[in-house]
Amino acid sequence: MTGSLTFAGGAGSVTGSKFVLDSGRARVLVDAGLFQGLRELRRRNWDPFPIDPASLDAVVLSHAHLDHSGYLPALARQGLDAPVLATEGTRRLAELVLRDSARLQEEDAEYAARKGFSRHAHPRPLYDGADVERVLPLIKPVPFGVAVPLAPGSHLTFSPAGHILGSASSLVEIAGRRVLFSGDLGRRNHPILLPPPPPPEADVIVVESTYGDRCHEGGARRHLAGVIRRTVARGGSVLIPAFAVDRTEVLLLALHDLRRTGQIPPLPIHVDSPMALGALRIYRQAIAERWAEIRPDFADGEAFGPGDLHEAHTVEESKALNAPRRPGIVISASGMATGGRVVHHLEHMLPDSRHTVILPGYQAVGTRGRDLAEGATEVKIHGAWVPVRAQVEVIEGLSVHADADELVQWLSTAAVPARQTYVVHGEPDASAALARRITRDLGWPVRVPRDGETVSLP
Repeated sequence: MTGSLTFAGGAGSVTGSKFVLDSGRARVLVDAGLFQGLRELRRRNWDPFPIDPASLDAVVLSHAHLDHSGYLPALARQGLDAPVLATEGTRRLAELVLRDSARLQEEDAEYAARKGFSRHAHPRPLYDGADVERVLPLIKPVPFGVAVPLAPGSHLTFSPAGHILGSASSLVEIAGRRVLFSGDLGRRNHPILLPPPPPPEADVIVVESTYGDRCHEGGARRHLAGVIRRTVARGGSVLIPAFAVDRTEVLLLALHDLRRTGQIPPLPIHVDSPMALGALRIYRQAIAERWAEIRPDFADGEAFGPGDLHEAHTVEESKALNAPRRPGIVISASGMATGGRVVHHLEHMLPDSRHTVILPGYQAVGTRGRDLAEGATEVKIHGAWVPVRAQVEVIEGLSVHADADELVQWLSTAAVPARQTYVVHGEPDASAALARRITRDLGWPVRVPRDGETVSLP
């Protein structure tokens, strides 16, 4: 029996991960990511899914970030009724992430209609809250390390990926083959989560390549401290666009340590993201309950409160942060500055040279964050061009993505080399660079698949 693998997203780009496994008896979708970044990518979210969602026997969800989970409500709108298998951490975080995604899309469509800057007479969201509530009951929790049936002749086993709470690598046994999807892999030195274990034996490995062409530099916390001190010295505030899930927690831990050791002065720290605050509650619960993926040496959930911590829950509290009256730090979503409350803060703070915007991780092509990282002198926000006079700093060492060395090291610990490795979820240069490293360092057969390509399982 020969099975097939189709790269329906996440090939040739770092967003929109969707991989379809088909044995003839079973059809399984691994990840259902939203396309983000470039307009031509975002437009693909509106295309009908290449297969009938009602024909799926199961969906496997690696973790809760939108580029892996954000298309689920759209699939539900198109007829998905199969179980969505995820870890308990992913299930809880996906509930937050998907509801927030629908709310933002509804708000953005309404705002565009009211302000008249959309090209559409009646802008509408890709999906709404009702679609999210339709898909949430389909998400079924699966523990790490336990093989569970997906469909006739198909099984799934999760192992920790160490990227965010609940993140998993997914071993799918189908058509007599073992196919391992790395998902997004975390770093060995993640302060909260255990690093990913060696990959299980697999015939095929599908590995991400977000940072496939670079390695994280050391000294990220020193860099962060220096930027904060210089900004405070000129009377400005620091704005950090951050992913609401995990990046906010990692930043709060770093700021706690910098303040404790006197590397930054006492400052008010504002977390302005309802989703980030919800995720923070879930992380604290996981730490208190000692979930299996939490580092045994991490026991202090209160370390997320670095001194003068303020939680902005309401719109009024958020608006008050647009023009800070004294120096402080604002952490707000989204992480690539594509939507959410951080966009309003950027609109007000970018024109002021006293302030600093810190970009603490990967910024996809076509996002506002990428434009800022590449030195844009103005960015478009809410239909108008906003001058960039604030300082912009990129500190990639705070990323919770494995870098090129860590990706190759993880692959090298496999007990048996894969028959075939596919490099996905990266910009073309990053994927190509990682493929070259795998060939050079491991000697494994490796390919960078084309978007939409279907291959037979070896």
